[in-house]
Amino acid sequence: MFSLRQWQSSADWQNWVGYVTAQPEQKLTPFSVEELQDIVKRARANKKRIRVTGAAHSFSGCGKPEEIAVSLHHMRGLISVDTEAKLATLHAGTYLHEIGEALKAHGLALENMGDVQAQTIAGAASTGTHGTGIALGSIANQVVAWEWVDGCGQVHTHHRGDPKTDDLGNALHVSLGMLGIFTKLTLKVVDLYGLQERNEVLDFADGLARFHDNAEAHRHLEWFLFPGTNKLQQKTLSVIEPKPMSGRQKVRDKFDSVVTLNGAFYVLCELARMKPTMTNKVSQISANSIPNTKREGYSYEVFPTPRGVKFNESEYFIKLFDFDECITEVNRILLADNKGSHFPIEVRTHKGETGMLSPTQGEDCAVLSFHVYKGMDREPLFKWLYEYMKKWQGRPHWGKVNKLNHVELQHLYPKLNRFLEIRREYDPDNVFMNSWLEQKFLNQSL
Repeated sequence: MFSLRQWQSSADWQNWVGYVTAQPEQKLTPFSVEELQDIVKRARANKKRIRVTGAAHSFSGCGKPEEIAVSLHHMRGLISVDTEAKLATLHAGTYLHEIGEALKAHGLALENMGDVQAQTIAGAASTGTHGTGIALGSIANQVVAWEWVDGCGQVHTHHRGDPKTDDLGNALHVSLGMLGIFTKLTLKVVDLYGLQERNEVLDFADGLARFHDNAEAHRHLEWFLFPGTNKLQQKTLSVIEPKPMSGRQKVRDKFDSVVTLNGAFYVLCELARMKPTMTNKVSQISANSIPNTKREGYSYEVFPTPRGVKFNESEYFIKLFDFDECITEVNRILLADNKGSHFPIEVRTHKGETGMLSPTQGEDCAVLSFHVYKGMDREPLFKWLYEYMKKWQGRPHWGKVNKLNHVELQHLYPKLNRFLEIRREYDPDNVFMNSWLEQKFLNQSL
C-alpha cells in the first residue's frame, strides 16, 4: 500500500514495479481544493508541469511526474451518500481498499472491482481500471459526476449526460488526468452483496469450450492461462447473500500472501530469472500447483488478490467475438515459444463503454493481460505482443506497457482528435502533460 512518508522522504519517484522513475523538482500534498488550485496556478505561471502520482500502480509512463508531483493523500474519504438514488461521492484521493468498509456502513458496495485495491479512486477512474464480467464495465463507467481543477486553476463540475451527445462526459470517462486533477467523484453504487469465489484447473480445450457459457452463468469469470502448458486456472465469482469473510479465510489469505506468493512463487520466479531456460518448467510447476479452492465474503473482501511478486504488464482489449480464435492462436504460439515468461496470461471480459479513450470503443471485449517477472527481459514477449495484436485491432490498457505511437492511436480511437480539442479547452498550456503523454497524444518525440 502507498506510504506517504516514503513518498515524501525519497528524492526519487518510481512506479510499483520500479521501471518508471523520475526526480521531480517538488512533491506537494494539498489538504484542500483551494490549496490545489494555488498549486496549479503557480505551476502554470512558472511554466511547470504537474502529474498526480496516486499509488503509482501504473506500468506505463502516464503518471510520471517530471517536474511537480502531487499526492491527494490528504484528500480522502466518503463525502456523502444518497441511499435512495444509490450514489456515493468520494474525495478523489481515496484508496480503493478504503471504500468497501465506508460503503458497507450504508448497506452499499461498488458494482465491480479489479483484483488490485492499492489505487486511488481518481487513478483507477482516469486509466480505466477494471475487473471482469460480461455485463460490467470499468471503475470509470461507475462515475456519474466529476469535480476537477483545470490547467488554469479553475474548478469545474460535470454530471454525465446522454452518452450519444455528452462529449465532455465521454472525454472525462478515461482522461489520464489530461483535462485536470479530479477532486471529487460521484459513483453509481449498488446494494451490499457477497461473493463466492471458486478456482479450478482445466485443460485449455475444456475451458475454451465452456468459456462463453461460464461467462454468462457467473457474475465474474477470469482465466489464468499458463504459457506452454495447455492448462489454465479458472476463477468464477457468483453473488451470495452479504456476509463477512470468516476469520479462518482471512488467516488463510494472509498465509497465501506471505508463504505462497512471497515464498514459493517468488522462489520459482527467481529460478526462472537466474536460469531463463527454466521458464517453461516453472510455468508447468505453477500450473500443477493450483488447488481447487472456495472463498466467501463481502464483495470488497473477495475481489482483491495479494500481489506479492512484482512484474511488468501489458494488456490488450479485443472484440469478444474474436476471443476464441485469438486465444487459441496465442496458446499455440506460446506452446512453441513462451517468449521468456512463465507468468499466466490473465483473461477477463468487459462491457463496451462510450468513453472517447475507452479501450473498448463501445464493443464488448475480452481482455488479455501478459506479465513478465521483474528482472527478466520483457522485450521478447511485449515486442511480439505489440505486433501480434495489430491483427485483432487490440487496444492497450492505458496504465500498462503501451508501445503504440500517435498515428496508431488515431487509427484505433476515431474520436481522439475530438478528445484533444476538449483537452485544450481545459489545459491550454499543457500543465498536466509529461513526455509519455506528449508522445502518445501530441505526436512529440520522447
